Amino acid sequence: MDALGDGTRMAIFQKLAHGPMAVHELAAVVPVSRPAVSQHLRVLKDAGLIRDSKEGTRRMYQLDPAGIARLRAHFDQVWDKALGAFQNVTEEAAEKAASRRSEIGNQRGTQTGSQTGTKTGEKNDRTRRKRRRS
Repeated sequence: MDALGDGTRMAIFQKLAHGPMAVHELAAVVPVSRPAVSQHLRVLKDAGLIRDSKEGTRRMYQLDPAGIARLRAHFDQVWDKALGAFQNVTEEAAEKAASRRSEIGNQRGTQTGSQTGTKTGEKNDRTRRKRRRS
């Protein structure tokens, strides 16, 4: 995982996502020398993210599907934990909000409509006054 922490290695990794490339091809697209590219490739290979094969006189580098699977499993685990924690927080917040609404409803239920100043209470007061006039 640390292997992708370097910007140049990440750029090389992303280039290899498009398909196999030789060192000289990678050196042409990243702002470092060929020896530096080789060093970055060694780090990526040691981390299990890429593999190499010999084609004639040159060595081709490509992403290692097993390494990508491990990387994906790592991120799946991170996201599962993060989303689980988020779900817990939102459920707790929803429970607290429901509890507060219930408490407010109980408080209003013990008071008359005119005491609470609710629209329903005010409407009931107007209706009673009209009935008295008639």
